[in-house]
Amino acid sequence: MDWFWWVFIFFMAGGFAKVADTARTALRTRHERKMERLESARHERQALEAAQKPPEPVCGCTHHLAKHDKKGKCHERVEIPVAWDADHKPVQYEAGQCTCQQYVGPQPLSQIYAEDLTDLA
Repeated sequence: MDWFWWVFIFFMAGGFAKVADTARTALRTRHERKMERLESARHERQALEAAQKPPEPVCGCTHHLAKHDKKGKCHERVEIPVAWDADHKPVQYEAGQCTCQQYVGPQPLSQIYAEDLTDLA
């Protein structure tokens, strides 16, 4: 029964507070590291999913090429500013048609011709 008084005195002096604080800090650190691991796994999963997607055909106006006709004219509706404030920032918008023209010129790399570097004769 003599040990009970020593434990009681230790408890009253705040000895268990240090033990509880150490345990709380260890659990918090463990939780933070686990959350970091989960976040990095999520980023890795997203990177793998993005790497396996084929590239989408997008025009310079950021609209899909399916929105363009055979002549290259874009048929997507966009917001066009019609009123500006004193700082030249748009205040009012109206719906209008995208005015881009899809690039239909030649492919730059397909026209390159390079002669052989070695002379076989």
